Amino acid sequence: MSFYFQEDPTLERHFKGHKDVVSCADFSPNNKQLATGSCDKNLMIWNLTPKARAFRFVGHTDIITGVHFSPSGSLVASSSRDQTVRLWTPSIKGESTVFKAHTASVRSVQFSSDGQRLVTGSDDKSVKVWGVERKKFLYSLNGHTNWVRCARFSPDGRLVASCGDDRTVRLWDTSSRQCINIFTDYGGSATFVDFNSSGTCIASSGADNTLKIWDIRTNKLIQHYRVHSAGVNCFSFHPSGNYLISGSSDSTMKILDLLEGRLIYTLHGHKGPVLAVVFSRDGGLFASGGADSQVLMWKTNFDSLNYRDLLSRHSKRVTPDPLPHLMDIYPRSPHRHNAQNGTIEVSGHTIPMCFTNSTDFTLGGRYSVNAVVSHFTLYHNVYQKSCLVQCVCIAKILDVFTEIKYRCNCIQVFFFS
Repeated sequence: MSFYFQEDPTLERHFKGHKDVVSCADFSPNNKQLATGSCDKNLMIWNLTPKARAFRFVGHTDIITGVHFSPSGSLVASSSRDQTVRLWTPSIKGESTVFKAHTASVRSVQFSSDGQRLVTGSDDKSVKVWGVERKKFLYSLNGHTNWVRCARFSPDGRLVASCGDDRTVRLWDTSSRQCINIFTDYGGSATFVDFNSSGTCIASSGADNTLKIWDIRTNKLIQHYRVHSAGVNCFSFHPSGNYLISGSSDSTMKILDLLEGRLIYTLHGHKGPVLAVVFSRDGGLFASGGADSQVLMWKTNFDSLNYRDLLSRHSKRVTPDPLPHLMDIYPRSPHRHNAQNGTIEVSGHTIPMCFTNSTDFTLGGRYSVNAVVSHFTLYHNVYQKSCLVQCVCIAKILDVFTEIKYRCNCIQVFFFS
């Protein structure tokens, strides 16, 4: 049998407000907000302080594929299948500016570490870099021969890593704007890519169920994991660089100890593919989202111990699972939250910006009728066997495979008018 220890991850909060697949997530730098995007075309800003309202930003006309807070936390960028990127002010004012230069779905968006640039990847096979202050398109990085699924800046902003359906991971120099390396060891689409906190390594995930880590100083593959039983959709490095969490179409999240090179936790909680995972900037929290429309926020816990102490405690565990697997974590309690405050919907119109400067346009805020509140009460454990589950298959171009959307009748959501 497996035992729970104080350092094990725990489910802290459970948000229900999206009406479709949750495709992306990011924490604000001060950990006071969590942004999530969805196939329902809405951007949700969950305010994490007690009794605070959630903001629902309406503006995209198609699936939201990516979201990222600026380093200052004063802006949120979102990408969409509507071929645009939007910059939002994460407050009730909801100011928004539209960036448009891609000619197909935009799959990802990220700020540079200085907040001055954005990088995006698109189905038009290009990676584009944008200026934030002047709100304009700067240049393209061309070389991919199929859809670009993800693009990320290095911590120092001198490099960009990108990956896509051409089964490659590419490394770009932002000064010369040239591709300086290509990693091709994939049996399927490369779904996600990112740098570790020191910028010495990049990791990438694939539809072939794998996670790979390269040292970009030597251009060598240094770690290769096949811990999921289906495609890996996303991952996030812990700020310490010691851990990595991944989300998969096998409905689980896995936490890897990168120093030991082994799997230490399998997390359950989603019904269907996990499409978004992200650590907070300080590593104390992580969030996940998936095809079940749920957003789960977890407390990390294991990063609070000295690494040697953590290894010592793990060695004392008793588990029936084969090595190197350590244990499975299931949500253990209802995690009730008072649903006293409704969602504030922020909607309106903006003028698209095509290669030119643009001013911000204020969107009018109002209380939505029957808006789903940001917190809900889970009366029964989602793994209770008596729970009736309705399965609905939904085909999503976003991930090019059929996802399973689950709805459980054991969850009650409060509504306000």
